[in-house]
Amino acid sequence: MRHTKGHTRNRRSHHSLKAMGVILCESCGSPRQKHVACPKCGTYKGNKVIDHKAKADKKIAKKQAADAPKEVKAPKAKAKSAKKTK
Repeated sequence: MRHTKGHTRNRRSHHSLKAMGVILCESCGSPRQKHVACPKCGTYKGNKVIDHKAKADKKIAKKQAADAPKEVKAPKAKAKSAKKTK
């Protein structure tokens, strides 16, 4: 069965995107999404939930560890097990 353009558009009327709720952070005043921790200061509802300094330090340490030369380990010799004979 074929639908008219009007019927199809009426059905799809609720498919549109809605704007994200943006508010100002209480502690630093930068814009942030509702119900999400502030990306600048890391606070949510007045509590510090993200420590940006520790996160940045961890990222730097991880990068330095990846850039450091890796030691080449010698392959281990496998010991041969003696088979029991009867």
